[in-house]
Amino acid sequence: MTHENALDQPWRIWASVAVGAILFTGALLGIVIIPVVQGRSAGLDAWSAICRAVGISAGSPAVPQPVNNSPPSPVSQVKWTPDLLQVLARGDPKRGETQALEVCGPCHGNKGTSSDAQFPHMNGQSGAAIYKQLHDFRTGSRVNEQMTPIAQGFDENALADVAAYFAGQPKRNPLPTTLAAPAAQIWKLIELGDPARALPACSACHRDGSGGPIETPVLYEQRYEYIVTQLKNYASGARRNDVYARMRTIAAKLTPEEIEGVARYYASGLR
Repeated sequence: MTHENALDQPWRIWASVAVGAILFTGALLGIVIIPVVQGRSAGLDAWSAICRAVGISAGSPAVPQPVNNSPPSPVSQVKWTPDLLQVLARGDPKRGETQALEVCGPCHGNKGTSSDAQFPHMNGQSGAAIYKQLHDFRTGSRVNEQMTPIAQGFDENALADVAAYFAGQPKRNPLPTTLAAPAAQIWKLIELGDPARALPACSACHRDGSGGPIETPVLYEQRYEYIVTQLKNYASGARRNDVYARMRTIAAKLTPEEIEGVARYYASGLR
């Protein structure tokens, strides 16, 4: 070892020590001291604050973790498996008629046309759309003080029979005078959607033969009051049995005027 190297060695050692001390101090401050101090204001113990700081636990040591106190809500349990589609295919309108007249008719009408604004028309809906809603009432995915106990009294085959009966009933024949032209913005929302708000066209799913999800109901000739209520329930989260939260996402973006306009459009019988 030369004399110059011998003189240089202590400086290298001290430089390494200084760098190590800086790194250790930074880690101590960033991982222990600062998180612990911040965690106290967020109501966290030291260990939880450190775990959050290094990414082991979710959340920030400086902010209390938000708590969701809302009760859990089950999502729809309907799965369109080949077996379930066979159950629907075996639905018997004759058997369903007996159940429909005895249980469903007083509210929804014997032919599926209700006489009370709070009850939706059932006639002409697809069997899949009717079955899904009845099944959701039966399992608690959708809750209604009247429909829940009724649906719970049906087994899977009876649900399919009732769905087959109402699906086979013709739609109403609205008077031509009720077919008023909708406002331009409502027509665009129905037929084109609003790409700026990521809103798809309503007709992309809710029109006969649209190719939308199998459980999607047809809306034309449906009651105005019912459509308004359901859109508002979706928007608020009161109704949660839509698959992948499709309708909750859409309804939450609609203005009250748009909700009423869409409901009037479909209630008039326009397609």
